[in-house]
Amino acid sequence: MLNIPILRWGQPYTSLDQDEIVHFITGESLARVSQANTGLLGRDIRHASRARDVLREIPSAELIEMMKKAGDLYLNGDLPVGDGVQSPDDFARHQSASTGLPEHMCKANMAKNHFVLHHMDQILDALTRGLDLNILTRGFGVESRGVTVSYQAQSPVLGLVLPSNSPGVHTLWLPVIPMQLGLVLKPGPQEPWTPYRMAAAFFEAGVPKEAISIYPGGADMGAVVVGRCGRSMIFGGKPTVDRYKGDERVQVHGPGLSKVLLGEDEVDNWEQYIDLMADSVYLNSGRGCINCSGVWAPRHTKEIAAALAERIGPIEPLPPEDPEAALAAFTIPGTAEAIANSIDVAAQEDGVTVMTEKFGARAVIKERCGYLRPTVIHCDSPERKLANTEYMFPFVSVVECPQEQMLAKIGPTLVCSAITNDRAWRGQLADAHNIDRLNLGPLPTIKLDWLQPHEGNIVEFLFRARAFQVPPEELAAVS
Repeated sequence: MLNIPILRWGQPYTSLDQDEIVHFITGESLARVSQANTGLLGRDIRHASRARDVLREIPSAELIEMMKKAGDLYLNGDLPVGDGVQSPDDFARHQSASTGLPEHMCKANMAKNHFVLHHMDQILDALTRGLDLNILTRGFGVESRGVTVSYQAQSPVLGLVLPSNSPGVHTLWLPVIPMQLGLVLKPGPQEPWTPYRMAAAFFEAGVPKEAISIYPGGADMGAVVVGRCGRSMIFGGKPTVDRYKGDERVQVHGPGLSKVLLGEDEVDNWEQYIDLMADSVYLNSGRGCINCSGVWAPRHTKEIAAALAERIGPIEPLPPEDPEAALAAFTIPGTAEAIANSIDVAAQEDGVTVMTEKFGARAVIKERCGYLRPTVIHCDSPERKLANTEYMFPFVSVVECPQEQMLAKIGPTLVCSAITNDRAWRGQLADAHNIDRLNLGPLPTIKLDWLQPHEGNIVEFLFRARAFQVPPEELAAVS
C-alpha cells in the first residue's frame, strides 16, 4: 500500500488526517492519501508568486522541451508516487481500481495526455495564434506583424478542482507550466493518480518543484482553492455551474449535453450514421462531457432510437482488466441505484419511451460497486424532461424536433455534430451562441482536434490583453 503525502510547492507533507483508497471490487487498500485542511492552503498560497518567478527564469522553449520529456516519462517510465514507485501498468491498474474505469480506457487516456505533452509547441502556437511566448514572459513585445502588444498574467498560479470521473480532463491544464504559471491541484477523491504521476514526470524532466502544489481533501478544500487562487478551473454538475456563473476568475466545466443533430436534408439517410452516433454515446463508457447525450432529428426518431438500442443495449459489464470492457463501474455505494431510479421516475412522463428495456435491468449491482447498462430513451418532443439530460454512463435521448426549432430548443451544448449540407442552416449553426464546439458533417462528438480548445481558451482565461506603450528604443531592444 502506498502512502501519498500532500505536496506543498514540491515538498511532501504527511498529515495525520488520511483518506484510504480501496479497490472497488476486492476492497484491497491501495493507498493512504494525506488530507489537507483549508488553513494549510491559506498559509501556502502566500508563496504563490514564487511559482511564477522560478518558471520565468526558464525560457518557454525549454519548458516545452521539458513537457515532451515529461510526456514520455508519464507514459513509459517508472515514477515515484508517495513512498513507492509506480510503473505505467501499475498506474493504469490503480486508476482503474479506484475510479471503476476499465484498464484499457485508463491507458487510452494516458496516450491522450502524452499526445498533448509531446505536441505542446504546436498546441501553444494554436492557442496563442502564433504569439511569441517570450511576450508572455516579459508581459509585452512586438508581434510578427509589427504591432506592440501586452499580455498580463491574471494570477501567478492556476487552481484546479479536479473530478474523479474521467482522467481525460487533465489535457486541459497541461499547457499551464510552459506558460510559466504554477499549479495548485486539488485531486478528485478517487483519482489522485494522474496529478501525482504528472507532477513526478514534470519534476524528473526538470520543472522546478516550487511550481506545483497538490492538496487532496474534501469539498471545503475545493472551495478554498477557488477562493484563494486568482484563476481557477473547476469541474462539476449544474449546481457548480450555476454557483460560479459570471465569476470571471473561475472557468467552470460542467455537463456537456453534447449532441448529434440530423438535418432535414440528411435525416432520411440516418442508417449511414448509426455507428457514428453509437460511438459518440458509449466510447470511454460515456463518462466524458464530449460524449453524446442527445440525438435530435425531425423524423425517423423511433427508428433511430430502436437501432441505437440494438447497437449498444446488449453491452454487459465486464471485469476492469478485460480488454473488451466497455462500461465503467460506479464505485461510490448507492450511486448506480440512485441514477437508475431517477431515470425510471422521469421515464413515466407521457411521450417518453425506454428503448433498451428488453436487454435487462439498467442497474447491475455488485457487492462493492454498481454498473449501469447503456440506456436509449425516445422523446416525442423537446419538452420532455429526459430530452436534455446527461448522466455519467452511456445514456442518450433521441428527440423528435423540427429542424427550424432545434437551435432554440437544444440549450447549452458543448459539442454539436450537425449532419447537414444545408448552407443556410450551417450558417445558423455557426452563429449559434449556445454551441461551444461545432462539427459540421458526419464527425462523432468525441473526435477532438487537440490544436483547438473544446471549451474555452486557457490562454485568454489566464492572460489579459491590454494597451501598452514604451519608447521605440526599448521595443527595439526586445524585438
